[in-house]
Amino acid sequence: MRRYLSLAVTALLLLAVVIVGTAYAVRLSHPPKSHLQAELTVYTTIPQEYAKVLAAAYEKQENVRVHFVPLTSDDLQKKLQDSKKPEATLVLADSATLRKASASGAFQPYISESGDQVPQEFRQDDGYWTGVWYDPVVFCYNQDYLKTLTRIPDDWKSLSELPEARIGVTDFLASDAAANLFCSMLTEFGDAQTFAIWRGIHPHVVQYARYLSNPVRQAGMGEVDVAVTVESETLRYLHDGYPLRIVYPTDGTSFILTGTGILKGISDRQRVEAEAFADWLLSDDAQLALQAGNFYLLPTNPGTMASRRFPGKNLRLFTQIPSYTAQQKHDALDRWVKEVRFE
Repeated sequence: MRRYLSLAVTALLLLAVVIVGTAYAVRLSHPPKSHLQAELTVYTTIPQEYAKVLAAAYEKQENVRVHFVPLTSDDLQKKLQDSKKPEATLVLADSATLRKASASGAFQPYISESGDQVPQEFRQDDGYWTGVWYDPVVFCYNQDYLKTLTRIPDDWKSLSELPEARIGVTDFLASDAAANLFCSMLTEFGDAQTFAIWRGIHPHVVQYARYLSNPVRQAGMGEVDVAVTVESETLRYLHDGYPLRIVYPTDGTSFILTGTGILKGISDRQRVEAEAFADWLLSDDAQLALQAGNFYLLPTNPGTMASRRFPGKNLRLFTQIPSYTAQQKHDALDRWVKEVRFE
């Protein structure tokens, strides 16, 4: 009996050795999924909070690590001009920066099936850059205040003529999105109409905030009746349960568009990796990653579920693109300071 028991134990030990050996051989021939397939470097002007969630989601999903290099628009342009062989393979930046980089010959064209669905207003026709998301300026009303009105003011002139309203605005000198709004209105409406609107709004401004989120918070807390701000901040506070309502200006509004451009002078493998990431940014996966981080931006790709779920079907965007030089922009804002804010 003991002899049979010894034989059984020996057989079990041999079987264990075979199983362990086989598993080890399989592991050697198939590296673990956690092993990175590639790494990607991206020059970007987007907020680092966005970059962080996008990089984490893409690495988890595609096993590719994305290194975002944060730069101002001017620094990005300088980096592209000073480097014959770019350190990055892709640029993810605002459309004004992309237009300058494209004009200097920094990009190579790329149009994918996803990119081809993007409306022409959100991309360069020849494929040198493609918008991935945008953030329009909206009227963010406190819901209790709306109950006191017989009609909702839904255009810029009506907003400027609101009696006894308390309005929250971000200082044009403190935010690129706010400055872009003013310059876009000058381009779309002309000087006389734009200054008339802001002369009407100014007496009702409770505070010129330094950040885009402050006017939204004030509207949500009932400290102002309406805020002029970007939709992404309004959606963030709406998802947190604040009593707010988004109203889109019927006579149009400005927006910040963010997009991608693939750099010249990179290898074929780098180009394939850059194209894959550019397409991913146009997908629902990228939108889900941003929303998980409490960031809500309107996707440019109408084929995504995110595009169909987001509000904004009646959104009218300005058609004229402001093309101010740095000096012209400075002069326009200086005039606003002298003739409106500190008149």
